[in-house]
Amino acid sequence: MGVSDIMRLDVTSGWVLLSVVVFAAGLFYLYSLMLRHLAKTTVRNKVVLITDSLSTLGNECAKLFHTGGARLILCGNNWEKLETLSERLMSESDPTLTFPPKLVELDFSNMESVPEIISEILECYGCLDVLIFNSSMKVKAPVQSLSLQMDRIVMDVNYFGPVSLVKGVLPSLISRRTGHILLVNSIQGKLTVPFRATYAASKHAVQAFFECLRAEVQEYGITVSTINHTFIKTPSTNSKDEATAKSTWTHFKPMSLGVKPEEMATELLKTLSSKKKEVLMARSIPKAALYVRSLFPNLFFAIMAAGVRNTAAVKMSDD
Repeated sequence: MGVSDIMRLDVTSGWVLLSVVVFAAGLFYLYSLMLRHLAKTTVRNKVVLITDSLSTLGNECAKLFHTGGARLILCGNNWEKLETLSERLMSESDPTLTFPPKLVELDFSNMESVPEIISEILECYGCLDVLIFNSSMKVKAPVQSLSLQMDRIVMDVNYFGPVSLVKGVLPSLISRRTGHILLVNSIQGKLTVPFRATYAASKHAVQAFFECLRAEVQEYGITVSTINHTFIKTPSTNSKDEATAKSTWTHFKPMSLGVKPEEMATELLKTLSSKKKEVLMARSIPKAALYVRSLFPNLFFAIMAAGVRNTAAVKMSDD
């Protein structure tokens, strides 16, 4: 092969690579257009409440829904951060096509304030169309190391908070005979893992409540959807609210099993559009674990116990 042949081969390879890049960019652009169109047709002029707008997922949902023309009610436990989020959304959007978000300071760990907050939420626009419950508090530790006080706090944030809020706004939804309630819940609402007893218990409880609610409000034209996901990928995997335990299970969190916040926000939008009742956002391994738990419970329990025994062995060797 001569020099000229090699040069022609290099040029051809370069054109092929450039074509692939341009094609991929075109597909991404078309997908972005489709997503924006879906957002506009799904949430345009709808009053959308997000219980934890300050989380990674909450930020993504706020950005996506705001672009789609939703009338957002952004909730969070820090007023300054809510204002910063609102200002960022307004600066990145066309004010003629969007609405300034309403802000409500909400902290489910302070249950005494919830009734007053419910009134404040209903006063924002006088009604609600979409409620997204994405507040969550994570705890990872052996059962014997957690106090009952911590158990109660976790249950307040993950169960009693969402339940109190939905009960407070339900009469308004029923009177209008419309609305979509969407619970963003962990896969641990369906699957338990050692060292997460309190967290899993709260997620099982809220899952059961919203599944019962779904059947009860269907006659009023109200849709209830649940999305169970594995952990959401964030820049930092640790939270100040987490009590961590050194174990095989708490450290076993390969990033490939997680879900990107952009994926989750898009799935929420699709769920609002399709009114699908239940969605599972998980890779193959967590899905397989769910099937094993359902079909071969003894095998599942043996695997979980083996992991705990392995943890104890590692701890003894470290000591």
